[in-house]
Parts: sequence; C-alpha cells; structure tokens
Amino acid sequence: MPELDVGDGNVIHWEEHGNPDGKPALVVHGGPGSGSNHSWLKPFDLDRYRVVLFDQRGCGRSRPHAADPATDMRHNTTWHLVADMERLREHLRVPGWLLYGGSWGSTLLLAYAQQHPHRVTEIVIAAVTMTRRSDIDWLYRGVGRYFPAQWERFRALVPGDDVVGGYARLMESPSAEVREKAAAEWCRWEDAVLSGETDSPVYGARLPRARLGLVRICTHYFAHAAWLEEGVLLHHAPRLAGIPAVLIHGRLDLGGPLAVAWELHQAWPGSELIVVEGAGHLATAATREHVAQALTRFAP
Repeated sequence: MPELDVGDGNVIHWEEHGNPDGKPALVVHGGPGSGSNHSWLKPFDLDRYRVVLFDQRGCGRSRPHAADPATDMRHNTTWHLVADMERLREHLRVPGWLLYGGSWGSTLLLAYAQQHPHRVTEIVIAAVTMTRRSDIDWLYRGVGRYFPAQWERFRALVPGDDVVGGYARLMESPSAEVREKAAAEWCRWEDAVLSGETDSPVYGARLPRARLGLVRICTHYFAHAAWLEEGVLLHHAPRLAGIPAVLIHGRLDLGGPLAVAWELHQAWPGSELIVVEGAGHLATAATREHVAQALTRFAP
C-alpha cells in the first residue's frame, strides 16, 4: 500500500491509476476529512491520464486517524496539507499536474495552486468553496432559515452562539459517548442541508470510525476558519491567471451558494464558470458530464 511519511508523525496514503505515461492529475477530496474513493476516477479517461488519489491527514487510510482521540490535531491544518501535496508531487517526480476536486477540496486545491502556480497545469472544480468565515457561518447558521427545526436541534447540543467551536470542543471530549453524540448530530445537520437533493443520508451513512474522524477534522478546520486570512483565496485569484480552469456549480447549492463560485470566477482571469441548472451541492448526471467534458478537453 503506497504511503508517504510527511512528518509530524503523519503518514498519508496515496495511489495511482491509469496510464503511467499519461497526463498527471491529482484528485483533492472534500470534507475536510472525507477521504478519497474510486468514484473520483469515473470522469477520467484512464488511457490518457495518470490519476493520483490521496487521503489527507487524519482520514481514509492515512495514519494516525482522527477518530482516535489520542491523535494530535495541531499538525493538521490547511498549510500542512498544502505542503503534503507538494511533497507528494516531488515524491512522484511529477513536474506539474492538473488539479480536480470539489467542496472543501476546491478550497485546498486553490490554496495549493496559489502557493505553487507553476506546478499546476489546469484546474477543474465541481462545487466551489473558499471556506471564508462568512461561508462557514452560512453553512452552520444562515442556511438554518430553510431548516428551522433541524437547526434548533443542531444548535441545542452546544451553549452560546459559537456553534462550530462548540462542536469542536465536544469532539475533543475524553468521553466517547459525548464524541459519538456530537458526530451524529453534526452529520444529521449536514444531511438536512442536502435533503433537497437526496433521500438517503450522505454523512450519517458513514461507518462509525469514518464519521468520528470526519467530524473531528471538519470542526477542527471550521473552528479555525481553515487557517486562512478572510477572503485570501479570492484576493489572490489573479495569481492563477493563465491556468486553464473550469468551475462547475449547481444553481441550487444551499451549502455553498452560487455567489461563491461567481465571485471567484469574476476575480480569476480566464476562468470559465458553468452553472448547472437544477443541481445542488451533490453531483448530478449533468454535473458529472460537464466534469468529464472538461477533463477530456485537457487530456493530451
């Protein structure tokens, strides 16, 4: 099983698929803390691409796992992950690669691309996020106007107005029962936001260990605004001028409103924005088709 020691006691899992001589592409998964899976390979022509999947720190098959309360989270930040991505590129001896991701993955790949623009050949994003404080507040407070009963249940578990910070503290509790209850309620809220798109739970359906790790990482990141200066990814978008980019976003995305993608597109010279009618945060058939078309266009 391919692994890479990235320091601070962390070892990340990675794997390659497709043509070893094909165009390099890195898939940046969401969450944060969701882990990679092979469904991300579907839009790629594996005869033409060399696709790299990896699990970010603390999740998937990377070690140590965030579900273990003994795992130290101090060395799990956006900038640690950016450094891990660059270390992986160097390890694989890839001069440059296409970046593909969505949701939290788009925030992370944007942070990487703005730090290492000469290592990025193209970018494809499905479901744009920038993880600003305003975006976090919308997802864990503002969108509650559409789900008032679910919002009241979600916030009832923590005192005060700092809901995300409150959940982050619960996920560090020495009590397994407290951590499990917090993770279940967090996932219940996330699934409520997605309830207009699917009848099946997306977050709550995860196995207990994966769910605990996901929620611990999510709350850790969002309580710290992902260690990003407010609006920095938007402010530095001009650094990406000249990198071909396709941004794909559902018009009905409640978790990450279309305005987020629109703002980034306006600030990013040469970027292309595709609005998918009738789609939300989860990929629809139309979303997947737009992603596949973009990847085909960028294939050698």
